[in-house]
Amino acid sequence: MAKHPVLVILAGGASSRMWPLREKSLIRFGDDPLLITQLKRYATLGFERAVIVGNPENEADIRELVMALPMTVEVVVQPEPKGMGDALLRAEAALTDDPTTPIYVNQVHDVVEDSLHQAMLKAFHKNQKVTYLAGREMQEYFPGGYLVVADGGRITGIVEKPGAENRPSNLVNIVAHIHANAAQLFDAIRAEYASGILTDDHYERAMDKLMKDMTYQVVPYKGVWSALKYPWHVLDIMNYYLDQINGQIVAEDAFVSPQATLVGNVFIGAGAKIFPGAAVVGPAYIGAGTIVGNNALVRNSMVLDRCEVGFTTEIARSYVASGCGMHACRVLDSVFAEGVNFSAGCTTANLRIDKGDVPSYIKGERLSSGRNKLGAIIGCDAFLAVDVMTMPGVKVGERAQVGPGTHVLKDVPNGQRIYVKQTIEVVSDEG
Repeated sequence: MAKHPVLVILAGGASSRMWPLREKSLIRFGDDPLLITQLKRYATLGFERAVIVGNPENEADIRELVMALPMTVEVVVQPEPKGMGDALLRAEAALTDDPTTPIYVNQVHDVVEDSLHQAMLKAFHKNQKVTYLAGREMQEYFPGGYLVVADGGRITGIVEKPGAENRPSNLVNIVAHIHANAAQLFDAIRAEYASGILTDDHYERAMDKLMKDMTYQVVPYKGVWSALKYPWHVLDIMNYYLDQINGQIVAEDAFVSPQATLVGNVFIGAGAKIFPGAAVVGPAYIGAGTIVGNNALVRNSMVLDRCEVGFTTEIARSYVASGCGMHACRVLDSVFAEGVNFSAGCTTANLRIDKGDVPSYIKGERLSSGRNKLGAIIGCDAFLAVDVMTMPGVKVGERAQVGPGTHVLKDVPNGQRIYVKQTIEVVSDEG
């Protein structure tokens, strides 16, 4: 069988829209960071070689992580987030042995089913002179790029955000692209940068030009597509991986009390302890060394390693990274980065009074999360003292400190300390 194309995985760019979370390609959904989970899946599909385009912040981590993978992986760096076109040109340096080789371009933060990659590869091996783009079939309008498709599935153009009434098809462009000739693509991208046009769509414009003379074919796809663009999307990716749990998988050295309850599809990691009265309701993931205390409830959630889920704590529909402490509190529809301390009596409010979609501010812009339930997004090593309450959609930055009894109504920057002033009045019993 002919070899697969060389994988080009885009894992650079800026993660500023993910604040207060860090590098999205390194967020863990189970045992491994997302990047490694994705690469392992590609390896099982028969890919032998990958080029990863990282950034200066994640380069060292990526180089260390890929060393144990059963495929040849080369890492190149995009120094500044100048778009997909620039990222792809960085990958060119790793293809000097054969610059005309076919490449399969993917983004690390797009999670799709294996069936998409299998369909793309099937099309490629049938005719390796054609370039193939995945088109996600969507009935509702999606604010992205739409493929213009002629009879027979030939793509003749890409239209960015055309508006619901002007969609040229129901096929949204997913970054799962097999290019028949990498050198031709790179030359076309360079020409777009040389044109002086300032919009950040050099890659799409290059493809649009190439379509005039080369055959681009759509590969339709109806399956799961979860993209990690904003911090609340962590919950979507989490749910995808929770759905992969089949049955009750309990590590040999884990302790599950006879008085505890496991319901549905549940994973309990090595050395975890589930104490009497606790309930873990699937789909759920409990990481290595995590303690779920007496009468605590974890449901439809992922709690990673070495966490403390204290007495009577409830964690529902939430993602909790390693090393977090939660004590007699409520964690609802929320995302916690590593090392968060969520003290006794704390609650993440998750529902607006009007029950509408919860908004959140991203780089100063008010955006709808598309969720009618969304709690808090809390950054690494933040400390929330007893009886803190966060309003729906609020974000708390890394190392922030929130004093006891505070109601957090708006985002808290990294490293900031906030508290409620209290005045104590001493009233004399005399007179």
